[in-house]
Amino acid sequence: MRNAETASQRRSVPMWSLVGLIIGSTVGAGIFSLPQNLSSVAAPGATLIGWTIAGIGMLSVAFVFHILARRKPHLDSGVYAYARAGLGDFIGFTAGWGYWLGSVIAQVGYATLFFSTIGHYVPLFDPDHRWSSALAVSALTWGIFAILARGIRQAAVLNSITTIAKILPILAFILLVAFLGFSWDKFTFDFWGTSDAGVGSVFEQVQGVMLFTVWVFIGVEGASVYSRQSRSSNDVARATVLGFLSVLALLVSVSTLSFGVLSRAELAALPDNSMASVLEAVVGPAGGALVSAGLCLSVLGAYVSWQMLCAEPVMMMAVDGLLPRELGAINESGSPWVAQLISTAVIQAWVIVFFLNETTYAQMVQLATVLYLLPYIFSAIYLVLLTVRGKGISHPQAGISFDDSGPEMSARDNRRHLAVAVVAVIYSLWLFYAAEPRYVLFGALAVLPGLVPYVWTRLARGERLFNGFEWAVVAVVLVAAVAAIWGLSIGELAL
Repeated sequence: MRNAETASQRRSVPMWSLVGLIIGSTVGAGIFSLPQNLSSVAAPGATLIGWTIAGIGMLSVAFVFHILARRKPHLDSGVYAYARAGLGDFIGFTAGWGYWLGSVIAQVGYATLFFSTIGHYVPLFDPDHRWSSALAVSALTWGIFAILARGIRQAAVLNSITTIAKILPILAFILLVAFLGFSWDKFTFDFWGTSDAGVGSVFEQVQGVMLFTVWVFIGVEGASVYSRQSRSSNDVARATVLGFLSVLALLVSVSTLSFGVLSRAELAALPDNSMASVLEAVVGPAGGALVSAGLCLSVLGAYVSWQMLCAEPVMMMAVDGLLPRELGAINESGSPWVAQLISTAVIQAWVIVFFLNETTYAQMVQLATVLYLLPYIFSAIYLVLLTVRGKGISHPQAGISFDDSGPEMSARDNRRHLAVAVVAVIYSLWLFYAAEPRYVLFGALAVLPGLVPYVWTRLARGERLFNGFEWAVVAVVLVAAVAAIWGLSIGELAL
């Protein structure tokens, strides 16, 4: 009876609460820099085309994770678990490593945006004092580690406060700009950017838009996490669509309305917290201060949450035997302190690298997004394999079967799932194509160090390092990493 009651309680979250959870986990710091990010690569017309493609593509990605959660409920080791089940241990590890590094780099981006916003009001953190910002980012990172290592988790009330704090300024921005500052003539002037030397062809503009749109949707895969808490699978599907469309409406509104306030060139020249600058142009300094306050609270909440989540991929891969088990150690407070320590140290290393190279927020976004794409595309491929052959690629080196459980699927469901998976695969491949080649090469270089603990673990366990398919992937990673190192050494590539 107690188990039944507990299960009933776990599955008691109503649909609209799920919608709120999806919006809260997806809308982050990226939306506040969106006007500058998109205008730096595209005019209004190409931006709208980009949003159309992104809307279809990212909704398919969200549904891939929802469908996999339904088909394989026992795979509960995070987003990397699907890549591992579908394509083997090493591909799973690569996906988990990429997701982890993407989260680490995102942390540096969040902190940079946080202190650059404060720098608008406190000169110590303005762009001319990069080292003071670097020291502040480092202090914030290690301070949060000290809290998390003691087992203190972000309270639900903090999450609610930060969600409200970021949504209210966004809604205020949309209403004030739409009714007070939007000019149709300015929005439609050079709509396709054909007379603007700052952007290329419409096709090139759409390419440039792609990675920025993925960045602001990072976290949409979290919708599948809420499946077990919902009243029904239909509620999850409806909540995924409604939550996603709500987020899409906010993002499209902020980016397109901004083109009706300032020209593309003026938007492209704004600082990272460009949403505040746009609203300041409409209603004065008070508008900029409102958005800046919302941004700071939003980023701070996201920073705490994601630093905690950074440790999860490392811990889960250690528990699953893809990394040394010591990395999954839990202290008396229930905190995975070793994984958190490693993540914090790597965040610190990236802070030094980025600040030495004067890397911009936009560059960090693009590198992090390339790494985030790894679990997205591998998970979509796994769903294709499930619908076509009923299982993923065999993994004899692991001696584990991932395909021996899950509900039976009808032929109609299989066809529908295959269509979703194919769209997600095509969209993910398009994103890699749309990315600047240097970020793909840097992504391979970032994956390369992960081979050391992975190989060490497999040798210690007496398991075969790679199968034939995995050796081919390793070769591609090595070639791309060598190309990145060579480009850096001769000055052809730079962050």
